[in-house]
Amino acid sequence: MGGQGPYRHRILRHGPAKLRCPERLDRSARPRTALIPGGFVHSGLYRNAAAAVVFALSGLSACAARASGPWAELKGQRFQIEIAADEASRERGLMFRDSMPADHGMLFVFDDAQVRTFWMKNTHIPLDILYFDQNYKLVSVQQRVPPCLDSGNNCPVYPSEDAAQYVLELNAGAADKLGVKPGDALAVHR
Repeated sequence: MGGQGPYRHRILRHGPAKLRCPERLDRSARPRTALIPGGFVHSGLYRNAAAAVVFALSGLSACAARASGPWAELKGQRFQIEIAADEASRERGLMFRDSMPADHGMLFVFDDAQVRTFWMKNTHIPLDILYFDQNYKLVSVQQRVPPCLDSGNNCPVYPSEDAAQYVLELNAGAADKLGVKPGDALAVHR
């Protein structure tokens, strides 16, 4: 049945006779193969496997680029953001979340600039609340705002000091780490 030793060839049991008995062929007529212990594999399979791996990896990188989603950059630090642009998402905000990655946040988008007031009802994590005007310039910050788990409506409110059209919520302490000050610009990529 084929050769001897650990590199013996397996004999095909189907297909044309000349391929079922490769030892009957001269070397020039044999299919191109890569010899592996226990059998043979056509070299084309290696090429196809390599192409499949490259294709899969390129697809993953494309998915990763799409998965990154919208982001905001403040003082050279990039944050992956969720955008709350309608009434329901703005009301819900970051309620009932037990954690948020350090490089994430939520951007609240309003139709106009006016003094904004936020509260922390049902918000489980402390936050920094950064208020920006219509030109994405920082107008005020409420730092290290504590959670409010009050079952009623007795949570304190945190207003902006000036008119704001955009509000960015980050994990508490982020504003200190960045060293933000009024006039700092926020860049947003949706």
